[in-house]
Amino acid sequence: MSYAAYKMMHWPTGIENCASGFVTHSRADFAPQIAPIQTDDLESEWPAKRQIGPLPNLIVTAANILEVYMVRVQEEDSRESRASAETKRGGVMAGISGAALELVCQYRLHGNVETMTVLPSGGGDNSRRRDSIILAFQDAKISVLEFDDSIHGLRTSSMHCFEGPEWFHLKRGHESFARGPLVKVDPQGRCSGVLVYGLQMIILKASQAGYGLVGDEEALSSGSAVSARVESSYVISLRDLDMKHVKDFTFVHGYIEPVMVILHERELTWAGRVSWKHHTCMISALSISTTLKQHPLIWSAVNLPHDAYKLLPVPSPIGGVVVISANSIHYHSQSASCALALNNYAVSADNSQEMPRSSFSVELDAANATWLSNDVAMLSTKTGELLLLTLVYDGRVVHRLDLSKSRASVLTSGIAAIGNSLFFLGSRLGDSLLVQFTSILSSSVKEEVGDIEGDVPSAKRLRKSSSDALQDMVNGEELSLYGSAPNSTETSQKTFSFSVRDSFINVGPLKDFAYGLRINADPKATGIAKQSNYELVCCSGHGKNGALCILQQSIRPEMITEVELPGCKGIWTVYHKNTRGHNADSTKMATKDDEYHAYLIISLESRTMVLETADLLGEVTESVDYYVQGCTISAGNLFGRRRVVQVYARGARILDGAFMTQDLPISESSTVLSVSIADPYVLLRMSDGNIQLLVGDPSTCTVSINIPAVFESSKKSISACTLYHDKGPEPWLRKTSTDAWLSTGIGEAIDGADGAAHDQGDIYCVVSYESGDLEIFDVPNFNCVFSVDKFMSGNAHLVDTLILEPSEDTQKVMSKNSEEEAGQGRKENAHNIKVVELAMQRWSGQHSRPFLFGILTDGTILCYHAYLYEGPENTPKTEEAVSAQNSLSISNVSASRLRNLRFVRVPLDTYTREETLSGTTSPRMTVFKNIGGCQGLFLSGSRPLWFMVFRERIRVHPQLCDGSIVAFTVLHNINCNHGLIYVTSQGFLKICQLPAVSSYDNYWPVQKIPLKGTPHQVTYFAEKNLYPLIVSVPVLKPLNHVLSSLVDQEAGHQLENDNLSSDELHRSYSVDEFEVRVLEPEKSGAPWQTRATIPMQSSENALTVRVVTLFNTTTKENETLLAIGTAYVQGEDVAARGRVLLFSVGKNTDNSQNLVSEIYSKELKGAISALASLQGHLLIASGPKIILHKWTGTELNGVAFFDAPPLYVVSLNIVKNFILLGDIHRSIYFLSWKEQGAQLNLLAKDFGSLDCFATEFLIDGSTLSLIVSDDQKNIQIFYYAPKMSESWKGQKLLSRAEFHVGAHVTKFLRLQMLPASSDRTSATQGSDKTNRFALLFGTLDGSIGCIAPLDELTFRRLQSLQKKLVDAVPHVAGLNPRSFHQFRSNGKAHRPGPDNIVDCELLCHYEMLPFEEQLEIAQQIGTTRMQILSNLNDLSLGTSFL
Repeated sequence: MSYAAYKMMHWPTGIENCASGFVTHSRADFAPQIAPIQTDDLESEWPAKRQIGPLPNLIVTAANILEVYMVRVQEEDSRESRASAETKRGGVMAGISGAALELVCQYRLHGNVETMTVLPSGGGDNSRRRDSIILAFQDAKISVLEFDDSIHGLRTSSMHCFEGPEWFHLKRGHESFARGPLVKVDPQGRCSGVLVYGLQMIILKASQAGYGLVGDEEALSSGSAVSARVESSYVISLRDLDMKHVKDFTFVHGYIEPVMVILHERELTWAGRVSWKHHTCMISALSISTTLKQHPLIWSAVNLPHDAYKLLPVPSPIGGVVVISANSIHYHSQSASCALALNNYAVSADNSQEMPRSSFSVELDAANATWLSNDVAMLSTKTGELLLLTLVYDGRVVHRLDLSKSRASVLTSGIAAIGNSLFFLGSRLGDSLLVQFTSILSSSVKEEVGDIEGDVPSAKRLRKSSSDALQDMVNGEELSLYGSAPNSTETSQKTFSFSVRDSFINVGPLKDFAYGLRINADPKATGIAKQSNYELVCCSGHGKNGALCILQQSIRPEMITEVELPGCKGIWTVYHKNTRGHNADSTKMATKDDEYHAYLIISLESRTMVLETADLLGEVTESVDYYVQGCTISAGNLFGRRRVVQVYARGARILDGAFMTQDLPISESSTVLSVSIADPYVLLRMSDGNIQLLVGDPSTCTVSINIPAVFESSKKSISACTLYHDKGPEPWLRKTSTDAWLSTGIGEAIDGADGAAHDQGDIYCVVSYESGDLEIFDVPNFNCVFSVDKFMSGNAHLVDTLILEPSEDTQKVMSKNSEEEAGQGRKENAHNIKVVELAMQRWSGQHSRPFLFGILTDGTILCYHAYLYEGPENTPKTEEAVSAQNSLSISNVSASRLRNLRFVRVPLDTYTREETLSGTTSPRMTVFKNIGGCQGLFLSGSRPLWFMVFRERIRVHPQLCDGSIVAFTVLHNINCNHGLIYVTSQGFLKICQLPAVSSYDNYWPVQKIPLKGTPHQVTYFAEKNLYPLIVSVPVLKPLNHVLSSLVDQEAGHQLENDNLSSDELHRSYSVDEFEVRVLEPEKSGAPWQTRATIPMQSSENALTVRVVTLFNTTTKENETLLAIGTAYVQGEDVAARGRVLLFSVGKNTDNSQNLVSEIYSKELKGAISALASLQGHLLIASGPKIILHKWTGTELNGVAFFDAPPLYVVSLNIVKNFILLGDIHRSIYFLSWKEQGAQLNLLAKDFGSLDCFATEFLIDGSTLSLIVSDDQKNIQIFYYAPKMSESWKGQKLLSRAEFHVGAHVTKFLRLQMLPASSDRTSATQGSDKTNRFALLFGTLDGSIGCIAPLDELTFRRLQSLQKKLVDAVPHVAGLNPRSFHQFRSNGKAHRPGPDNIVDCELLCHYEMLPFEEQLEIAQQIGTTRMQILSNLNDLSLGTSFL
């Protein structure tokens, strides 16, 4: 294993930073004089908008993921929500029935975002300017990003780097720093400050409106948006201002120039001195003059507590700053100050005067805060309680601070207020929540009382629905706090009611995971299908957000029934509306969704079967008028589900239920290849490359053939086509036409037969040609409304070709020239690739935009998302182009073209390509509207995929369990509620449902089981299918109990209470109590059952739990036992001890008491931190010793020990008789066990110092490597080579590769790699390829990835591709992937190792490049595009675990 690939499989989910700002739109987009772009329906939405006010975007970061969301609010009175108001989360509050987050754009950066803020553009509510995002990265990199409408994504507007040789002086000789850069921004957006290297303050000056980059004035005047930008930067050394230890800083409100307040500690104190030296912090306010680069001190305050850590600027009109410390809150401004003690540990600076105390006791370390109104801040504590801090003020003078409890919620990493009625709780330890709040003022009690009471049951409902939802703590309190007159002192009596509106799933931090069988596993599965028998059971979360996450990469539907059905070509289900006449169109949507299917049509090789889908599936082929003599090409419904259309090779039939009403021969000469149905049209693609359209007449329910004139005249042959139905009262594509009124007029004139057509939306025809171009026509006129050259090359954006953008033109010319120079060999490669299938669909949702999918012959899937761009350059250039060509067809077309329509390419994470053979292919894409509550598209084929659409984002989930799938359709009837039917290539028809317990709006389907405690370690007991799991729950205990446990019992010392008064002894103190729970998965998807609980003794922590196989020396048999290693945590005065416990797991009886029984326990010196079984013996790491024991059936006897200098063993791994041991501080040791001499020998070790997190063996054929991850987020691969001279005769482990992952890897799991498609050479080197293992790893960010071995040839090819891509791909925020993945030693001496790991995060950009660039890069590195893609494909096939 000299070479490896690093590949992410599940991206980080733990949200670290969140902020809100007007990034994709400006405040003025909500103002009354301009019709709100966001809303579909002006009249009903407008009155409530005034109350909500402009809603900004939400921007979140999770490790290296950056996402921008739009908040979509659903008014109570809008038409759509009436039917669905009951189903929305949180009921109705303040006129809003629901709010949801919708993804605008998502990026994976080559660097972890340390801190983020939004640079406001300044200006009032009518400002047209937008805000920008400022990101700060490790050491001192700052990027400013703004949203660019023309590409519907973020664009870097400036980059600021203070690293490298010329900035070394900023570090002042330091190598490592306690924290990364901290960025804050002036509330009016005049400047921003970034604190780097501990004491260097970088001031970024924002460009004022009016100047800035060239061309902005014209943009402003033409009505397009301008974002805030940074103009220049300079550095202030805080050391020169006599500051030593800066803890936090912020900008305050209400000054003419920006004023920065810095919290710093003059001289440090420590725990032993804190009773004497406790008020060491101070704040200094500097007035920042960016033009003069001066920063005079204007006021300061001293004697703040040593544990002050956070500043909170108070909004206007009050101004000033709130200082938060662990035990008190202080308010300071230039003119006033006041404080509030939070618990008994708070003391005033001179111990004399009493501080005002809050009514309850709370600790505020690690709190996060935001402002709900100008005088009420919401704080979130470390236990997840929400507190309200009210400033009681008069004018601009604050008299006192009030703190009150509100609700319990998640443990947050950040809070962002979104507008004036929503806030977002971002969490790294639990699910993040979007919450709506409304303040209840004394004057408005009468109207609001009903809402509050209505809110209480909804909070109870929520508690059942989400493990992390807000829990109601104060039902009674909410109504009691009203004053009579609304003067300024009474405003302190504001109360708030909350309602959870949306949530993001988070599976991090993954502390440990186990790999076990799923409940519905198939014992007969082989190969890749066998992988979907398994699942990962992960310990994630912390405290009350602790949960067990069950992750599965592939979907395994729950089977209802299965029938053998060989030779099936396609299946369709159709509805039949009987007895309902013409009013079919006006029936409610709700009934339409719940209507059952009537018939199932199955097309076999030479005949067609028809089944009734009533209670039982009964064959009715003989008694219906369907065409059953040959195979069916397609079937579907027309005329509002009143008729069925069935298309076969040479004709079509229209049926009313079982009776034929019309039979239509289509063509003698050619047959139908593919069909697309959009009521009332049916589009047929014929085998001679032509197109025919069946046009339906809703009044008579008949169809007639129409061959569009456009295609008759043109000689271009068509490779794929589809119809797109733009449904709804306001079709989305109409908005993209410049002449919106005109196009609606035409639409009505044509389909206005029964008057309801206006609401039915428009129908378009999407066509791709053999040449690779794509055109969109409106139906039935067939005017071209949008066209793209070279659709198959997969450009990042599709723009209508009539809009000629000069920059793009020159690029096209250049790429054409380079193609011609490259010679003929490459051109042939390009010519035989064409689009074989198209689909375009807009799923339900008020603001949804259509997706366009295309499949190419080489198996590439192109996915595009439509967006609207009204550019100033769109119109004039089109007219010039028209007048230049001046042909009749174009000039009348240009009026109705969809000029403002553009498409942006969406990257698809996990799919493996499969080439389509040159023959005819059956359609692979099936759109579904509701399968188990999900909507999206199913892709059949040899590696079937589910594309699911959630919040305008595509989630790709593979389905491996049945191998290749030939046909797929939806089924909704009595026995199968919103289910599905598919036929496998082995000839089995399966009727299934999607598992309802999993949530699919995640990178992998996930099920969360709340534990209400912190999970630490989990293991899998395969024989009984049980999961033993260490859980700790915080328990409040009296202080004297806690103190008595810290005494060494044997020495018998008496507790000295001299310095503690009696009331202090009765105080409570929170202690973690440990237990081992044995969980069993439930069949029906119910919550998992705890089968047994093994409690630990008081102050005993369970450190490790493992299932071990021991050889019983008396009975000479192997026994599988549960082993637990513990440690007593009793403070530093007591010698460390630990216990090793062995349990046998009995029969699965209902009586859970007898399930596990303790068979042995022994106390040892030192904490028992790791256990493993080694060839029937038990290896125990106890403190600094490693001891090997044999098991006699009644006791453990030591047979060998190793006394190396490890301080504390973090992990033990065993392969055969080799032992790999990872130490907390001393890196790794490699040992072997010899049976005959009964000795443990040290083979080699790594002489560097390394703080290990996890270790594992990596096996590639016959080579054994050792992999280790450390606290600096690196991984290293070592090998043992005693023959090499630099290994010091084998004492030293040599480095094989090193890589910076950018996340703390906590666990490795070794899994055998799967055979890839191109292993056709397996005969020659069979053993090597089959004995190849990859390592799956989990991280504290909630991401999962793998390290997979590569052979040298593939590695060299991918490495040279990687070097090319560093320059060829435009990286978001200007980050360099090479520097991100360089080993970080944090100032320690480190000899760089070889660079033998390729980064698939960068390689996956290759597929997103345009086709011509892919060919060019492949040629530059001396290989072919197909070769590269097949290497990447084999890698993803070989690692498609779970």
